[in-house]
Amino acid sequence: MHENLKAIWNKASSSHVQADTSWQTQQNFLNRFAELIIDECAKISDKAEPYKAHDLIKTHFGFHK
Repeated sequence: MHENLKAIWNKASSSHVQADTSWQTQQNFLNRFAELIIDECAKISDKAEPYKAHDLIKTHFGFHK
């Protein structure tokens, strides 16, 4: 997993009780994880030249070489 994704995963997991494996807890974690990814993408796109956000976001998360 790319380092930026690991950092976001850790940030999302730090706000949830790990011992609780209920569906609601898992859903809350995944919602928080997605929210943090979207926030990161929005920050990148704010800095991007027109039509360059796609490449910057993929590179940031390690999916574009």
